[in-house]
Amino acid sequence: MIHAGSVVLLLVVATVVSLVARRLRIPYTVGLVVAGLALGATHLIVPPALTRELLFTLILPGLIFDAAFNLHIEEFRRDAVTLVSLAVPGVIAAIAIVVLVLGPVMTLFGVDAPEVLARHGALVFAALISATDPVAVVALFRSLDAPRRLQVLIEGESLLNDGTAIIFFTLVLGTSAGGIGASAFVVTDFVYVVGAGVIVGALIGALVDQGIRRLHDPTVEVMLTTIAAYGSFVAAEGVGASGVIATVTAGMLCGSSDARSSLSVPARMAVATFWEYWAFALNSLVFLMIGFVIRVPMLIAHWQAILAAYVVVTFSRAIVTTGLAAVLPSRLRLPRQWVAILAWGGLRGALSMVLALSIPESFPQRDLLITMTFGVVILSILAQGITVGPALRWLGLTRPMRAPTDYDETRMALLSAHSALSELDRTGNLVVSGEGRDVLAAEYEQRIRGAERELGAIASHVADGPAGAAAPLASRRLLYVTERQRVLDAFHAGGISRELSDRLIRDLDALWWDVRSDASPDQSSR
Repeated sequence: MIHAGSVVLLLVVATVVSLVARRLRIPYTVGLVVAGLALGATHLIVPPALTRELLFTLILPGLIFDAAFNLHIEEFRRDAVTLVSLAVPGVIAAIAIVVLVLGPVMTLFGVDAPEVLARHGALVFAALISATDPVAVVALFRSLDAPRRLQVLIEGESLLNDGTAIIFFTLVLGTSAGGIGASAFVVTDFVYVVGAGVIVGALIGALVDQGIRRLHDPTVEVMLTTIAAYGSFVAAEGVGASGVIATVTAGMLCGSSDARSSLSVPARMAVATFWEYWAFALNSLVFLMIGFVIRVPMLIAHWQAILAAYVVVTFSRAIVTTGLAAVLPSRLRLPRQWVAILAWGGLRGALSMVLALSIPESFPQRDLLITMTFGVVILSILAQGITVGPALRWLGLTRPMRAPTDYDETRMALLSAHSALSELDRTGNLVVSGEGRDVLAAEYEQRIRGAERELGAIASHVADGPAGAAAPLASRRLLYVTERQRVLDAFHAGGISRELSDRLIRDLDALWWDVRSDASPDQSSR
């Protein structure tokens, strides 16, 4: 039973934690877990129970859809081999390593391993702990301006291995209950669960996309994306497929560049705002509830088993990421610093805890397996979540945040005016006609000309600076690369259409070619 008063109090706590975490420069989710631990110890708030039904009905579909919606198909396609390798054979390898190593390591830590790992105990634990949760680190990556491709790898892998972890966990439980006969169908079951999930998600995503293309009501379009998120999950689960895989598929289809370009500008703003808020609210609730359900005395009583499990899980993650990075084709090879962050940034979260809670009551050592899972989750969130930021800085994977400049402001004003004019060209006859449309078009064209004049003045000022003969070309190249990237960013975010993006890129490329052609050979080679 969910009490409205408790939810309101949790949102108030989440707001306060967000402000404090920002001031202290710590990951927001780490602050939420600590706050949940403190409130759980004092019993000031009675929180909703973190159950499988709550996670799978309300929380998981929303979080997965938001992440998939913002993970563009183009970015996913570029690293699809790497992501699938980490999420399927990588998860299988990690499970195998945990199963093989967990018993001996627990014995070294003074734990009676045979008793803990009876009747597939190690296999069940390895399957439920294999899913990574990037929430605690992705926001930090963005604030530190870490490489975008590294963010995509962290987030994309988690989207996929959530589904594979749930599938393997379910199959492992079924195998442990049914014996050898049940294990013969593990491979075919896995193929069906994944394949059917993709099909269901693709069908619902395509239907929602077609509905969006025929409607121009922001409220209805937001509702359609909500249907895609939760409807794909429910429909897939209803046919015995993976709801996670279905929601990922639907989210990526609804968030593709073509689908975004079919949204009106008000709808793009409404959809982006809604899902940003909804993901924030769901993350706040789930990480606070993680803190509530953890009982510190139980963790202290079994600290040896927890520490042994954490060492094994972290070790398996490092082995898998390093091994897969080594066997990837040369064109997909990842820098060593990225591999280190992929290994250390593989935090465990709410999904592992909920899967642990869903272990049948009759399963041997169920309570200890749950305590080990909770301990590994809390250790990974606190230890890795706090240190991944310094690790990014130490490895040189961050860029200092730049204050807005006159050039940045003018460039974005130019892009926004182009976007508005493009939207007027596309839908102008639907909202205004005749003379009114011409007046609006003239106003925006005047703003564009003014912004272009300002950019020209700024470029001339840079070129006339005291940096020497090579400064003009180097500065112009920096501005060209920056502006070209911002146009691509605006297109991928759905802020401008493909046609406008192509035109702006062509104009920028032509301008840069002219500048290089006019430069002296000595300058051009620098």
